[in-house]
Amino acid sequence: MDRLIVEAPEPITLIGGGEIATGALAEALALAPKLVAADGGAAAALAAGYRPQAVIGDFDSLSEDVRAQLPPEALHPVAEQDSTDFDKALRSIAAPAVLAVGFLGARVDHQLAAFSTLVQGHQTPCVLIGETEVIFHLTHEVALPARAGEVISLFPMQEATGRSEGLEWPVEGLVMSPMGRIGTSNRALGPVRLLPDGPGLLAIVPRRLLAEVLRALRLDFRKDLRRG
Repeated sequence: MDRLIVEAPEPITLIGGGEIATGALAEALALAPKLVAADGGAAAALAAGYRPQAVIGDFDSLSEDVRAQLPPEALHPVAEQDSTDFDKALRSIAAPAVLAVGFLGARVDHQLAAFSTLVQGHQTPCVLIGETEVIFHLTHEVALPARAGEVISLFPMQEATGRSEGLEWPVEGLVMSPMGRIGTSNRALGPVRLLPDGPGLLAIVPRRLLAEVLRALRLDFRKDLRRG
């Protein structure tokens, strides 16, 4: 059974050891001030002048020098090797949402692993922050104040269907699949509503909408808690 390591009533910023988009860490911390690191993300946090309150992972990327700069109670090793450090961290966090930096860019295999992790059904919803876009698992209706012409993409990680309002090419009636029709490079006509029929769709939207995405995910998290 997974062990909860971090529980918080407010969103959490999670930093990984990958490429960090320009200004993404500061932007995330402004919305979610508590910082947690996934393994080698601890080194990235220290290099940026921040000290994570917890470090979670198998620690294969955590040097002795970095460990020495952190209190022992902040170190939470998870020894199994069947999942990524990103997955280990999300399984260990209970919060309204996680804003994740340092998981996109650089290695493509790491990005694909992060996309897979997003749709694994974690209790805490998560947003990946990239250079120009943010990515999240679309599990509930989301309304966003997009501008006409902005790119709104839906990428299916499994066969999935849904509905939309405000997109140039509506998705209602389409069966999307990673091996068939996908929903990338769509365009907003103005504000949009995205309504999935089930799990499996990744939403990729402009980074300027991060605060609105976070607000929508927090609202859905609260609704799920009430239903639970």
